[in-house]
Amino acid sequence: MVEVVVRDNNVDQALRALKKKMQREGLYREMKLRRHYEKPSEKRVREMSEAQRRQRKLARKMADRDD
Repeated sequence: MVEVVVRDNNVDQALRALKKKMQREGLYREMKLRRHYEKPSEKRVREMSEAQRRQRKLARKMADRDD
């Protein structure tokens, strides 16, 4: 549950905080994915490529730490 407190009637600041929290939670990405039906085979391919991307990123971080 995402919750944002509006302080001093400052709605713009609260809206910015809400957008940032939604981005961090991955809600925008999930809404985009749910807009259209995704075949199970396409989902599997997408998830595998995302996992490979995460692994490469982690390996890069570990290589940078070792230097």
